[in-house]
Amino acid sequence: MSEEAPKAARRPSGLGRGLSALMGDVSREQPVSGATAPGVRTVPVASIKPHPDQPRRHFDDAALDELAASLAARGLIQPILVRPHAGGYQIVAGERRWRAAQRAHLHEVPVIVREFDESETLEVALIENVQREDLNAIEEADAYQRLINEFGHTQEVLGRLVHKSRSHVANLLRLLELPASVRDAVADKRLSMGHARALITAADPETLAAEVIRRGLSVRETEKLARGAKPGPARLGPVEVKGADADIAALQRQLSDMTGLKVQIAHGPAGGSVTLAYSSLDQLDMICQRLSGEPI
Repeated sequence: MSEEAPKAARRPSGLGRGLSALMGDVSREQPVSGATAPGVRTVPVASIKPHPDQPRRHFDDAALDELAASLAARGLIQPILVRPHAGGYQIVAGERRWRAAQRAHLHEVPVIVREFDESETLEVALIENVQREDLNAIEEADAYQRLINEFGHTQEVLGRLVHKSRSHVANLLRLLELPASVRDAVADKRLSMGHARALITAADPETLAAEVIRRGLSVRETEKLARGAKPGPARLGPVEVKGADADIAALQRQLSDMTGLKVQIAHGPAGGSVTLAYSSLDQLDMICQRLSGEPI
C-alpha cells in the first residue's frame, strides 16, 4: 500500500466490533459503582470535560430534565466513556448523561477510561451519537461527511457501522447541498428531512422553504411545490391509482428516511401492510424500542 494512503485506510479499526466492544463490553442494563464492573471507575463530575468537536449541538432541555430526575432517583446506570486529558478526563461518548448528572447534582459518576487518540475519539463520538439517534438530520449528515473526509470511510462502510442503509447515508449527505438557512430550519425541526429532500432540486430552495414553513405544508405538498405545481385542496372524490401510487412511494421514502431502514407499503381497498426490513439484531432491537416507546 502506498505511503500516501490516509491513516484511516491503514489503521485497523475496532468500530466494526460495535461500541460494546470499545467500551469494554459493560452491560447497558447493569448498575455500576466503584469497581463492581470490569474497567469501570467512579470519578468526580467536575474532573470531566466535554469534547469541543462533539457532533451533537442541540440538547433538549425537557429531555435533560427528565433524565436528570431519573439519575437523581436511581443514579447513572450506563457509564460515560472518557479518555485521559489535561489532568482529568474528556468525554468520548455520553455528554448528554454528563449534562444530566450535573443537573441532578451528582458529585461522582461511573466512567470507562480508554486511551483513544484524537482521530479515534472523534470517530467513536460520531458513531455513538448516530447509533443512539441523538442527532438531528443535519448533525447526522455533518457526522457522516466528517467521517468520509477525515477518516476515509465510504457510504457503504458508514451504513454498516451505524446499521443503516447506504441510501439513507447518501440521502442525508445531500442535505448538506442546501443553503445554510434551510439546513438551520431542518436542524431546529421547522422542516423535516422529507421537506428538505424535496427542496434539494428546487431552483430557489430558500424562498420555497420559507413558504413551506409559513403555510405549514406537508412533505407531499412541498414536493409538488418544488416541481412547480401549487398544492391544491385535498381531493374529495375518488383518488386516481397513479396519484395514490405516488403518495405511497413518497410515504415509503419518508418512513425510510426516519428509520434508516427499507420500508415497503402494500396498500389496497381493504387496508394493507407496512414492512420494515432489517439486517441485524441491533436494527430489530431499535424497531422494538421505537414501537414500545422505550428510550433508545
